[in-house]
Amino acid sequence: MANMDRTNEKITINDIREFEAQYVLNLPEQYIAFLLKYNGGYPELSTFKISDEEGESVVNKFYGIGDMKGNLAKVFEVLDGELPEGFISIGSDPGGNEICIGVIKEYFGKIYLWMHDMESDKEMDNMYILSDSFNDFLDNLY
Repeated sequence: MANMDRTNEKITINDIREFEAQYVLNLPEQYIAFLLKYNGGYPELSTFKISDEEGESVVNKFYGIGDMKGNLAKVFEVLDGELPEGFISIGSDPGGNEICIGVIKEYFGKIYLWMHDMESDKEMDNMYILSDSFNDFLDNLY
């Protein structure tokens, strides 16, 4: 698992379960382990490849649960109806794009980048798959 430069205040599994219940979703176990250990924050290694065409970006920060700027609940509410169904944003890049995790069957646990400024008639056209799992995404940061 990646090391973090700065993390947020520790949370419990009950905090995570309350978030899941409030927004009627289930988070992948790898992401839950990350929240319990770090509760979001700023990774030491933060660069990731989007695609050959789009190049690279960096993780600006990972959102956490609790009373902090850019927490999971606030971001969920702001982006509700903007992101394709079955995704929540767990972090951002400096350009305002959102790092998302799938929370429904076919996308569950996979990490995507939602490009906010790409207009498309098709829901997934502005989504780029970054990794098949949260831990793989963290392990591939450079």
